[in-house]
Amino acid sequence: MISRLDSLVSMTRALGEPAMDYVIIGEGNTSMRLDEERFYVKASGKQMHGIDENGFVALHFAPILDMLDEPPRTLSEQKRITQAAVLPADEIGRSDGGLSPSIEASFHAMLLNECAAAYIGHTHPTAINQIMCSQYSADFALQRRFPDEVVLCGPQSALVPYADPGLPLALVMRESLRAYMSEQGEAPKLMLLENHGMIALGDSPAEVLNITAMAVKAARIFLGALLTGKPTRLPENEVQHLYRRPDEIYRRKLFADDDR
Repeated sequence: MISRLDSLVSMTRALGEPAMDYVIIGEGNTSMRLDEERFYVKASGKQMHGIDENGFVALHFAPILDMLDEPPRTLSEQKRITQAAVLPADEIGRSDGGLSPSIEASFHAMLLNECAAAYIGHTHPTAINQIMCSQYSADFALQRRFPDEVVLCGPQSALVPYADPGLPLALVMRESLRAYMSEQGEAPKLMLLENHGMIALGDSPAEVLNITAMAVKAARIFLGALLTGKPTRLPENEVQHLYRRPDEIYRRKLFADDDR
């Protein structure tokens, strides 16, 4: 269990590295599925850069998921339910140190559950938010412009309208997620949040890091293309061809299995 938590710590530190410009100060959060009933999420107020195993809280899925189906009327009730979902120390062999889960614990629980993801990285990269805070958010999310963007980030990103962070965002995000899964037949690799940031979903820490890095590169390319005129796009048939090519599926699996 400790080795798995170490993998979440390493991934979170990598995403929080200042040189990457993905987050600053207390921005962003990460999570990891522990098993079918429990998950880890970054604690509220903890910085991703330099975080250690004491910067995470373990929770039960069920109370958080129930809260999405029957939203509490008040923020204080929401906080009470979330705090009550924290696992006791003897269940995970470590103390939570009195920490509170991230305000975004609700969407982490929902995504880990509905997408069957193992790891999630939520960041606010400057390059991504330059687009998400503009009129071009849908163009960037729904179109692909080069092959490796397709291979690592999927044929499209799930675009999430702005909502107040916390439970309101989790509810809006669930609507966008289910619409995407109904249309694409699978969970997204990348979710883009208008006026907020991005979420990478992966089966491993390496996959989350790869998706994040490629999304940021795609954003920089898009922004550069805007300076020279209207960005072009790959035709939809080429996007689907690239995403489902056996050699690209194999390469994507190798990247996800990378032990970084």
